Amino acid sequence: MKTFATLLDRLVLTPSRTGKLTLLVDYFRSSPDPDRGYGLAALAGTLDLKGVKPALLKELVLERLDPVLFQYSYDYVGDLAETISLVWDGGARERVSAHNQPRLSDVIHRMNRLGRTEMRACVRDLLDQLDHSSRFAFLKLATGGLRIGVSARLAKQALADMSGSGENRRDVTEIETLWHGLAPPYEPLFAWLEGKAEKPVLATPAIFHSVMLANPVEEGDLDKLSPQDYAAEWKWDGIRVQMSSFGGTKKLYSRSGDDISHAFPDIIAAITFEGVVDGELLVGGTARSNSATRSFSDLQQRLNRKTVNAKMLEDYPAFLRAYDLLFARDEDVRGEGFLTRRDRLRDLIDHAPHDRFDLSELVPFTDWSELDRLRLVPPDPVIEGVMIKKKDSVYQAGRLKGPWFKWKREPFNVDAVMMYAQRGHGKRSSYYSDFTFGVWTLDEAGKELLVPVGKAYFGFTDAELDVLDKFVRDNTVERFGPVRSVRAEPGFGFVLEVAFEGINRSSRHKSGVAMRFPRISRLRADKLPRDADHLATLIAMVDAKG
Repeated sequence: MKTFATLLDRLVLTPSRTGKLTLLVDYFRSSPDPDRGYGLAALAGTLDLKGVKPALLKELVLERLDPVLFQYSYDYVGDLAETISLVWDGGARERVSAHNQPRLSDVIHRMNRLGRTEMRACVRDLLDQLDHSSRFAFLKLATGGLRIGVSARLAKQALADMSGSGENRRDVTEIETLWHGLAPPYEPLFAWLEGKAEKPVLATPAIFHSVMLANPVEEGDLDKLSPQDYAAEWKWDGIRVQMSSFGGTKKLYSRSGDDISHAFPDIIAAITFEGVVDGELLVGGTARSNSATRSFSDLQQRLNRKTVNAKMLEDYPAFLRAYDLLFARDEDVRGEGFLTRRDRLRDLIDHAPHDRFDLSELVPFTDWSELDRLRLVPPDPVIEGVMIKKKDSVYQAGRLKGPWFKWKREPFNVDAVMMYAQRGHGKRSSYYSDFTFGVWTLDEAGKELLVPVGKAYFGFTDAELDVLDKFVRDNTVERFGPVRSVRAEPGFGFVLEVAFEGINRSSRHKSGVAMRFPRISRLRADKLPRDADHLATLIAMVDAKG
């Protein structure tokens, strides 16, 4: 456990990608099985560990610490796991066992064997055994709050780097192809990477293949390209998915490779063909069924569910809009050109159930200015821009510059008022960097008040973060655990220009609207809160979409 905790500490303090890769490679090379496999799973988000509720952790720490002192400590630190790891008093037992920490694999096996009534005693015992940094790592794993700036892709790149150089080096794409057919602690994978065993044989034929990604269009990009060499299609506001069907096994994966089949049994049941299809998951009706495609907020009703009842299936019918073909039955067609793959895909989709599958249509254009006009005024409100694909481009994993571009509509913008703030995580744990913002509306008496409409934690520079953090500290009016309410009045407060990709009505939010991908684009020191936007402006944006 100590080795993994040390890795986390160093990753948090290492900003560069190269530095993080070096730390990961050293960890994977020097740590034994199965510890390194469980460490890999924790970093990549595939670790299956019995969770601990924050309420239980608070009860345990209050057995040993004055409640007022704990509350002050928690408010100052801003993170529950870090607070407990700092204030926990393990007594003499900790000093005796400082050099004999339990291994990461021991902790995971012990936690996963626990019965319901054994959790409290086990967690207390582990907190006593572990030192400060190991406690922090354990609590982050057990509460599902591990966020240290390492993506699953970066962890897989580290695996490729640890495998060696030259002919011995394994390609990260090959690792990603194997990834979803294996499970923690990945011992066959490590044995293959180190040349100690043959390449693992996957248990299921319907595996996930790394997706090809597009680069956003930047100024001057299109000037260098001939429109005649590229095809365009609409960019729909759903989620990118990959459908894989082989040998009777049918799977639906998210863009990152998470198996989401259980949430979309209607799609799985409708698959009547074999192969691997890249597409967009949407809710509503396909083009072939002549029904409208519905908004992302409708799709959200189906996402992240372990089970879906009959009413949900009826109210929010899902379908797949196909973009590309990776495999036709067991034939790998990724090396063929985009238009050739598309012709194969059309034949496949033509014979698929019309209510669950359709083909993304191409957008005819003669020059970039014409495509720009189409991009800005798309024919459907669920379209968020256009995709531009080189006609002869092969399907390659990753984000390569040149073959594919995404050209999104200009983002929506509103001026909003900061209302609440919370500390961040990792290297931002000492800063207030998560901000809830609101706009003006009228209460029943006709008085103006602020109503929260979103939350953002990126879009600003480090220098701007210093400004935001100082304002929060100097203008806190109330505290709710780690959350601070800041002064926000018509004549005093902090105005933020917020950019977002889309907006829809939402019954789950007090304001009645939900933003898609909000970010802070500017700090508006030149404006007073009274100059910020009103809720009616956001509702008009929703209505304008039709």
